[in-house]
Amino acid sequence: MTAEHGYLIPAIGEMYVNCANKLKDSILQWHPTANITILTEDMLPYGNLGGYANDWQCYAVSPYQHTIKLEADMWCAGPIDHWWDLLSTRDVVISQGCRDFYDNAGKSRFYRKIFDNNALPDVYNAITYWKVSDTAEEFFKIVRDMFENWEKYKPLLKFPDEVATTDVVYAMTAVVMGMENVILPEGLGPTIVHMKKNMITITSDDWSKELVYEKTNPGVRINTVAQWGLVHYYVKELANE
Repeated sequence: MTAEHGYLIPAIGEMYVNCANKLKDSILQWHPTANITILTEDMLPYGNLGGYANDWQCYAVSPYQHTIKLEADMWCAGPIDHWWDLLSTRDVVISQGCRDFYDNAGKSRFYRKIFDNNALPDVYNAITYWKVSDTAEEFFKIVRDMFENWEKYKPLLKFPDEVATTDVVYAMTAVVMGMENVILPEGLGPTIVHMKKNMITITSDDWSKELVYEKTNPGVRINTVAQWGLVHYYVKELANE
């Protein structure tokens, strides 16, 4: 282990490496001494398995005793180091729910139909914490098994996705392990600002074409509203600006 606490940002592919570097820069603006590892393809111990299927390798790769894994296409819009004290009370924590840029709880279920159809917890792997522990090892063992044997798990779901996705796999794993063991009570844990079209009720798939945003270095404002925590901007091209 290189350090006690650190952020791990998976970045498989040039586009995600660019996003990950921008996320790293935004975290360092708030926390200059933060430990941050960008996980690139050459670091994967089992090689690039394609897309979401690489996720379970994060546990083996992380050099930290306590890890917060973050999706690459996000901006850090405010201090987040207080998360460590909150999250370290558990062995594993998957974030639950999301927010719009006005800081209201996300209400749209457009992207969450498979969760509702199967009574799965509303988890987002975009922010996932774990400490080196038997619980975390078991969690990622199950995640790996689901990705490698999705055809076996698909029949357990109503209207399943053809390809396993990380959020669905994490939700199913949470059910297996006991949701109370890997999810904090609603409203307690960190959540992302979700900028997809139906979450914020706009007409364009690219929210930056309809809304005004500015980087305040540090921080970001959207339609003059100062954001906090992590903003999942998801339009990868924005990382080039």
